[in-house]
Amino acid sequence: MGKITGFLEFDRKVESYTPVKERVQNFKEFTVPLKEKEIKDQGARCMDCGIPFCHSGCPLGNLIPDFNDAVYKGKWEKAAEILHATNNFPEFTGRLCPAPCEEACVLGINEDPVSIENIEKNIVETAFNNGWVLAEPPEFRTEKKIAVVGSGPAGLAAAQQLNRAGHWVTVFERDEKAGGLLRYGIPDFKMEKHIIDRRLEVLEEEGIRFKFGVEVGKDIKADTLKKEYDAIVLCGGATIRRKLPIKGSDLKGVVQAMDFLSQNNRRVDGLPYEGEDILATNKNVVVIGGGDTGSDCIGTSIRQGATSVSNFEILGKASEQRTEDQPWPFWPMRLRTSSSHKEGAHRFFSISTKEFIGDEQGRLKGLITVNVEWENIPGKRPVLKEIEGTEKEWPCELVLLAMGFTGSEMTIAEQLGLEADVRTNIKASIKDYSTNVPGVFVAGDQRRGQSLIVWAISEGRQAAHHIDSYLMGESNLPLKGEGDLPRL
Repeated sequence: MGKITGFLEFDRKVESYTPVKERVQNFKEFTVPLKEKEIKDQGARCMDCGIPFCHSGCPLGNLIPDFNDAVYKGKWEKAAEILHATNNFPEFTGRLCPAPCEEACVLGINEDPVSIENIEKNIVETAFNNGWVLAEPPEFRTEKKIAVVGSGPAGLAAAQQLNRAGHWVTVFERDEKAGGLLRYGIPDFKMEKHIIDRRLEVLEEEGIRFKFGVEVGKDIKADTLKKEYDAIVLCGGATIRRKLPIKGSDLKGVVQAMDFLSQNNRRVDGLPYEGEDILATNKNVVVIGGGDTGSDCIGTSIRQGATSVSNFEILGKASEQRTEDQPWPFWPMRLRTSSSHKEGAHRFFSISTKEFIGDEQGRLKGLITVNVEWENIPGKRPVLKEIEGTEKEWPCELVLLAMGFTGSEMTIAEQLGLEADVRTNIKASIKDYSTNVPGVFVAGDQRRGQSLIVWAISEGRQAAHHIDSYLMGESNLPLKGEGDLPRL
C-alpha cells in the first residue's frame, strides 16, 4: 500500500517534543504534531507487502496498510472509517500503545518501520476535528440488559460493541469518572483527560448508561446484578500491587506507584483524594521498576520538583537492537528509553534493594542496594545472585514501587462463585470469555492479568461478540481483524 517507492524516498519521522525545561513545568501533552504533508509521506512508506505482518503484531488486527494508503492519498475520512472498524478508541492507542505492530512491520527488518502509531493518532484527531466522530445509536433494541463492571478500555469497548448490537448496556464504575487507569493511572502529560471525556460523550449519546461511585460487591451485591441483568461482563483491572517485602517497607515514604500516580492525576483534575499528600517536591526519589509505570513515576516526580530521580531495575541492561533469540516479527525485549527518562532520570540496571532505612520518626531517609547478576541454568529459570562487595547506601526520602500487579480483587468473583487461576485472575474460556457461571463473562486484565491497553480493547470487543451470541444465538459483531464499516 502507499507509494510503491515511498519506503525508498522517505525516512521515518514521528512527532517531536517541546524542550524539557518547558514541558516539565506542567502536566500537559507536549508532542509537536507533524505537518499534513509529512504524515502523508509516512503513509507512503507502507509497502505493498505480500503478507502484512503488522496485522499479526496488532492485538486488534487493525487494517494498517489500508488506512496508511488512505492517508497517503489524502482520504482522511476513509482512513478514519477503516481505523474505527477494528479499534473503538484509536485516540487512546495512538498515544499510549507500545506499537507491537511496528515491531512486526516488514520494513523494520532492515530499515526503520512505518510510524504506524503516529499515523493512527493523526487519523483520529483529524476525524474529531472535522466532526466525523458522531454518535450512532442502534436502529433497534433487543430489550436485553447487560451490566459491564469497570470502565477502563476493556469495559468501554465491550459496552460500545454490545450497545451497537441493540442491547441496553449499563456500565458500573466505583470512581466518580470513567476511564479506569486511563484516567487515574496514566499521567496527563501522556494523555490529557479531555481526550477520554469527548469519547464518553459519544458513548452516552449512543445510549450507554453509566453509574459512577458504585462499587460492585460492596455498594451493590454481585448476585443482585445477576438477577437484574441478562448478562454480566467483568472488566476490572489488575489491582493487586506487587510488594517488596524487605526491612523498612512499612516506613513513611515507601509508596506504591499507583497511589502516587492516582493522587497526582486527581490533583491535576481538581478531584478529591484520600490520605496525606504524596509529593516528590525537594526529595531524592527512587523508582523501583523499569516498565511504563516506573517511567510515568519519573516524569511525574520531575514535574513535582524532585531533587533527584533514580530508576532501579533488577534486570540487566537490555540491548538496544534485536538479539538472535528474539527474531522479527516477535516483540523484542530491548532497551526502551521514554520521554520521561530523557528529562533527567538516572537509570541503574542489575541492582536490587535490600533494605529501607528510616529516621526516629519512622520516615524514609535512605536505602541499601546490592548489584546482582542472573545465572542461566539450562532447563531451569535463571537464578538471581548478589555480587559480593557491591552494597551501597543511597539518600532517599521517597521510594515508588512500580513492580507491576499480581492479580485482581476477588470480591465479585467470590460473591458469584467464580473460579480463579493461580494468579488470582478470574478463569474464563479462551474460546468465548465465559466463566463457570452461566451469563457471566470476563475480559481484559481481570482475565489475562496486567497487559496493554490495546489488548484490553481487543478483549472487550471479543467478549462482546460472544455475549451477543449467548443472548441471541448468533452475532454480527466483528471479531479480531473484522471491520464493521462504515460506522465510526
